[in-house]
Amino acid sequence: QVQLVESGGGLVQAGGSLRLSCAASGRTVNGYAMGWFRQAPGKEREFVATISWLGGTTYYADSVKGRFSISRDNAKNTVYLQMNSLKPEDTAVYYCAKGAYGYTSKNEGSYNGWGQGTQVTVSS
Repeated sequence: QVQLVESGGGLVQAGGSLRLSCAASGRTVNGYAMGWFRQAPGKEREFVATISWLGGTTYYADSVKGRFSISRDNAKNTVYLQMNSLKPEDTAVYYCAKGAYGYTSKNEGSYNGWGQGTQVTVSS
């Protein structure tokens, strides 16, 4: 079973940047797509970004496209989410997820491992 631990969340002013990290242990995530999802208070969890296992394919939610960037370092078993130009509506708990397959997906059902989440709060 893989364990995923997110870090890098915090409080930032609108327009600022944060870099989230997701470290995997227990089992390698090499060979599997990885994703980031988020859940704002009172809302359902939503897709943010995904990356294929070799990193050649990425997809983003329209709401973060052009501002967020997902990447991975397979040697370190770590996935990153660089978040720039943050907005108050980006405030949420951000979750890292391990895909069940090597290809990307925007659907939660395509992921079979989840971290505990890290809080991101963007003040206006």
